[in-house]
Amino acid sequence: MFIGEYHHSIDDKGRLIIPCRFREKLGDKFIVTRGIENCLFVYSLESWNNIVNKLETLPFTKKDARQFIRFFLSGATIAEFDNQGRINISSPLISYAGIYKECVIIGTGDRIEIWSEESWNDFFTSAKDSMSDIAENLFNESVNL
Repeated sequence: MFIGEYHHSIDDKGRLIIPCRFREKLGDKFIVTRGIENCLFVYSLESWNNIVNKLETLPFTKKDARQFIRFFLSGATIAEFDNQGRINISSPLISYAGIYKECVIIGTGDRIEIWSEESWNDFFTSAKDSMSDIAENLFNESVNL
């Protein structure tokens, strides 16, 4: 499971250090793709294959399914670490997420998310005040957090 929040910088060549705890769980090769809410999603190959299997069950006759699959899969790239624990993020993905210098890398269970620091701060500020309402809506009384 990926958990935690880390702050790093991306260099001019699109290289970003991934925290050691995350590197161990990702394996030698993994997938980086467009995420939702203008961040990047990073998946181990095992998690990625599970997602692709689910996407393949969506009916191609549904416009929403076609659009989501195009959006999600067309941005996907296979990545691996260099000797310093960095990954190279493609310029289209950097542009999509607006990651130009400072970024935040978070663990969200089955994946890692990479956010521009500005986008993460905006998200966090807007979401933190509504967390109790969100938790109430998502979990029934039998789930204790």
